[in-house]
Amino acid sequence: MVTERFTLSEEVKSFLKSLKPEFGFNGFGEVTYYRTYSRLKPDGSQEEWADTIIRVVEGVFSIRKNHYVQNGLAFDDEAWQEYALDFAHAMFRMAFLPPGRGLWAMGTEYVYQRGSMALNNCGAVDTTDLSHAAEWTMDALMCGVGVGFNTAWRGDAVKPDKSAPQTFVIPDSREGWVESVKKVIEAYTKGGDWYRFDYSQIRPYGAPIKGFGGKASGPEPLKLLHSRLEKYLDDYCDGAYDTTRTVADIFNAIGACVVAGNVRRSAEIALGDPNDRTFLELKDYRKNPERAEIGWMSNNTVVLSKAEDFEKIPHIARYIRHNGEPGICNLINMQKYGRFGKEMPDRAWLSNPCSEIPLESFELCNLAEVFPTKCKSEEEFYQALRYATFYASTVALLPSHRPETNAIVARNRRIGVSLSGVADFLEQIGAAQLTRRLRNGYRIVREENEKLAQEAGIPVSIRVTTVKPSGTISQLAGVSSGMHFPTFKYAIRRIRVGEDSPITKVLIDAGIPHEKDLYSEHTLVFEFPIDQGKTRKATEVSAWEQFAFLAMLQREWSDNMVSCTVYFDKEKEGDQIAHMLAQFAPVIKSVSMLPHTEEGAYEQMPYEGISKEEYEERLAALGEIDWSGFGGSDGIDSRFCTTEECELGSVRK
Repeated sequence: MVTERFTLSEEVKSFLKSLKPEFGFNGFGEVTYYRTYSRLKPDGSQEEWADTIIRVVEGVFSIRKNHYVQNGLAFDDEAWQEYALDFAHAMFRMAFLPPGRGLWAMGTEYVYQRGSMALNNCGAVDTTDLSHAAEWTMDALMCGVGVGFNTAWRGDAVKPDKSAPQTFVIPDSREGWVESVKKVIEAYTKGGDWYRFDYSQIRPYGAPIKGFGGKASGPEPLKLLHSRLEKYLDDYCDGAYDTTRTVADIFNAIGACVVAGNVRRSAEIALGDPNDRTFLELKDYRKNPERAEIGWMSNNTVVLSKAEDFEKIPHIARYIRHNGEPGICNLINMQKYGRFGKEMPDRAWLSNPCSEIPLESFELCNLAEVFPTKCKSEEEFYQALRYATFYASTVALLPSHRPETNAIVARNRRIGVSLSGVADFLEQIGAAQLTRRLRNGYRIVREENEKLAQEAGIPVSIRVTTVKPSGTISQLAGVSSGMHFPTFKYAIRRIRVGEDSPITKVLIDAGIPHEKDLYSEHTLVFEFPIDQGKTRKATEVSAWEQFAFLAMLQREWSDNMVSCTVYFDKEKEGDQIAHMLAQFAPVIKSVSMLPHTEEGAYEQMPYEGISKEEYEERLAALGEIDWSGFGGSDGIDSRFCTTEECELGSVRK
């Protein structure tokens, strides 16, 4: 799909390679980079930070150049070199960064040949046509896109005749896996043939995946998915479960298969009706213990679509107090407003998994992230916003391999320029200054997007700003995630690495504390001490203040949504949840809530609070890591979604 190429000058490349990166959190950010985003170069050597920046910059500028050339628009390579230098330098310093998807996939032959799907963070699907929705979801998840789904399917299904099955030899490809899932569901919902699957062509466990990257899982996760789909649809036809339960089971099982299949970060959100008792009880494993093996795959959120739905808040609050779900989406505000109070109609009725982007069915959105505390001046912050807008607006120029998706993206061009370390920034400059900069920043993002759209001959983006929860990207920069206050000031930050990963020996040789993973075989857990700086920890910020902060960001910055998990003290604030939601749900678009996690609540937590004395002791003992011998890795992302609550989803199910 991308035939034109943009190449940085040798002078620019040499300049970038002369710089020293400043990763965050006492080396933890650097380990995260090498584990997750450092890829093999064409000559077989391992990327360092400058190499990754060069790949990403050349990739995004190639996409823009390709669009201009294909549409008869002028593109002057020399004129773009100076802009590309400043763009690359800002990225190197981590004033802004693409999302993890982009940092890993941008500039690869896979993207040039297959299009933009792997560059996008977010997708969503309406399940009215169950088989189409399921195969699109699996396709997107296998490209690393997080997918939101509703429970709209109305249940037209009949058991197929299984007495004389056809044989389908599953091709060793993403398309082959997706097609097999479609065939199972269509046998029930569209009168399709019943198939016996031949898995012999699927490469064995551990074999390299040369196109997309990573290692193969073997056929076992797909076999398990097929058996689950058959059982769920048989149970539905026998009257054992209703449509809500069946849809949730099918899509959670698809997600679990993709995660088990060693494909990069995949996450889901299930969107339901606040009056649907089945939906509200999906994660009540006392009533539905059999769902524990797949239910962790999605966050579950109720959609408030009419005024009467808000009357259900006291009932919903009881579920939230018990297990932190469901989350809440205010569809009225999603469709009527951009930033709250600014009318900006939107056809979206779905959401991405972390609830920062409203979406239509089959729509994609890509994000980019700015770190205000990494910018040395106010003007540098505004310039970083321009660069992030350039990145996201450019990705939206590249079609995906899905025509139904391209039709919507071409109309909406939705992007999300996000901020991370916002709590750090609040503590640094205060609420009044932050509000002013957010207002100015929004105007700058809008102006830049309009300028770029005019140059490219496309519509301006329907929405342009967001606050995503962030994850590994904020860890690279060493800032707090999204708008959230850190869980602890001093903490042990753990990272999970496969025993056979090339990075394992490097960390062991450096003397980094580690132990066997208690929850996953053939995995080691390494520990790093981190200091979150002067930012207040979450237990020092009331749930009321967190809600107020969320409302301010929705009002002043995000015309999409703000991803926010409000942490509450179960004993002191648990009985106030209904009051909080009653006051703030009408003026925000989305929120989830969780009780504070006690230090040491379970073993090998991603974050574990420690004392200042233990932090200093661990820091003093921390060995220096020698990366000179590291190689042979093509990156591997976190298996679940970005927040610490989801990272060990299977552990806490």
